[in-house]
Amino acid sequence: MIEEHIDIQTSNGLMNTFVVFPEEDGPHPVVFFYMDAPGKREELHDMARRLASVGYFVVLPNLYYRRSRDYHLKERSPEALAEMFGHMGALNAQTTQTDTQALLNFVDQHAMADHQRLGAVGYCMSGPFVMWAAAQFPQRFLSIASIHGANMATDAPDSPHRMASQIHCECYFACAEIDKWAPPADIQKLEASLISAKSNYRIEWYPKVEHGFVFPQRAGMYNAKAAERHWERLFSLFKKTLK
Repeated sequence: MIEEHIDIQTSNGLMNTFVVFPEEDGPHPVVFFYMDAPGKREELHDMARRLASVGYFVVLPNLYYRRSRDYHLKERSPEALAEMFGHMGALNAQTTQTDTQALLNFVDQHAMADHQRLGAVGYCMSGPFVMWAAAQFPQRFLSIASIHGANMATDAPDSPHRMASQIHCECYFACAEIDKWAPPADIQKLEASLISAKSNYRIEWYPKVEHGFVFPQRAGMYNAKAAERHWERLFSLFKKTLK
């Protein structure tokens, strides 16, 4: 495996990014990995490596680069969570467009990246980001996956669920049964929009698990069986759409 820690130029500054891909048989299909709210960290690097190990060129950017190059949540005290939500609140559809354009520019020039076969996965706060990215660049993405995505249906004009008609690729949504950030009512709104748009989608409920169930270091929330199911679904989605 080849690993690179690089800076990608955006119109807002340098976005420090982890890139990992197989050493041989490239160029490889590309997967953009949009991080969760606790930040870019080794736990996510390991997840990116797992994706790369089955044949993908995985790009994991630090989406908080405008505010910090090395932030990640170290404890769940009220003060630490307030800082995290401050970083999270600084991101929106506009920053997603800026960052995704920079990622596209990068993979378009990398010899080991097959930029014509492109997918994305977003965790938690980045569930909306993959929908925004696919709506903003509909000709680029062949598939997206939202894993216990948060705030998928809001009152905002650019709410993710309102993007369905602009998204042309296959979509997968993994939803935790116990999730205050994505309650059933929100997912019902999302599905109604997907149906109206005649989208190619799948919403799958993961019973008896909480928001964050895929992360091995999320004590009390990690569920190994459900996490492995999510990996199976990702591998299947990308094998089918990025072939």
